[in-house]
Amino acid sequence: MASMVSFVEPRVAEVVDEEQRPVGPGEVRLRTLYTGISAGTELTAYRGTNPYLNRYWDSESRLFRNGNTSLSFPVNGWGYEEVGVVVETGDGTDGVAVGDISYGTWGHRTHTVQPADKVRRKLLPAGADPRLGIFSQIGAIGLNLVLDADIHIGETVVIFGAGVPGQIAAQLARLNGGRVIIVDKIADRRARALELGAEIALDPEVGPVAERVRELTDGRGADVCLEVSGHYAALHEAIRTVAYNARVCVAGFMQGEGAGLRLGEEFHHNRVSLICSQISGVAPSLQGRWDFDRLSRTAIELGVSGRLRLTELITHTWAFDRAGEAFRLLDEHPEQALQVILEVDDAKEH
Repeated sequence: MASMVSFVEPRVAEVVDEEQRPVGPGEVRLRTLYTGISAGTELTAYRGTNPYLNRYWDSESRLFRNGNTSLSFPVNGWGYEEVGVVVETGDGTDGVAVGDISYGTWGHRTHTVQPADKVRRKLLPAGADPRLGIFSQIGAIGLNLVLDADIHIGETVVIFGAGVPGQIAAQLARLNGGRVIIVDKIADRRARALELGAEIALDPEVGPVAERVRELTDGRGADVCLEVSGHYAALHEAIRTVAYNARVCVAGFMQGEGAGLRLGEEFHHNRVSLICSQISGVAPSLQGRWDFDRLSRTAIELGVSGRLRLTELITHTWAFDRAGEAFRLLDEHPEQALQVILEVDDAKEH
């Protein structure tokens, strides 16, 4: 019998039993080593604010509709930051062996059966820290955001939100040649961003960010802002912060109505471009060369090489059966944690 995390009702996460199915031809079973908790999208499901829990997503028309909902409680096995070891293989699984370590998305569960082809494409190199595997999707999200932002050497990039995706995007923006300014009200996150290479860290509660950025850019404003906090107030300040004819790229998962957005002000008068960065696709100019697999693989390769410092974002490692506590911490005390991961059994042996 395996286990998984279930959101049994809003703000209640429990570890429950889950039956394992047999391994078929062309499939392998993995035992999870580590699974990371997303403090953004995942918490919207935990809290019950995710639109899938309140409206129906019509995939054909690509519209949310009133009436039925796409999800309802209990929400089982949510999560998209997993890494595991192959413990069983079926027939026709050449290229994958027991003991191989692979990353992917299979939710907060102790075991999973996956297609061997998929596992083969996502094997970690021998000797790599297996914890890097939990950053495959969040790393892809950060990379997709930076690609959408189209950052050039010497440009000033202001990032609103220094959670895990913001920290990753900040490092990638620097690799792309940007001068990075990070904005977050949590002091520990600002300090972490500076340690990882950001040039300047600003506290939005000290004063308006837009005015301070103009002081740092000869009155021009930022070349591009990345909104990764998921807060409308931050989005509005990002719009205020960019230069004339500049762009704001939004990856934060906004919830509810957009209170605080005054689009008749700087957005309208400064011809600001507002770009959605969402991991279901890439920018039209990149299609044919980039897709999710390449984004994910690139993020992992950068982590393995050390060009992306990912494991330094981990602040808590808890046993899998303490998932309820982990979610409560991220929900109620976000200032105390950054990346929280759940460890399954004897993961350290790998």
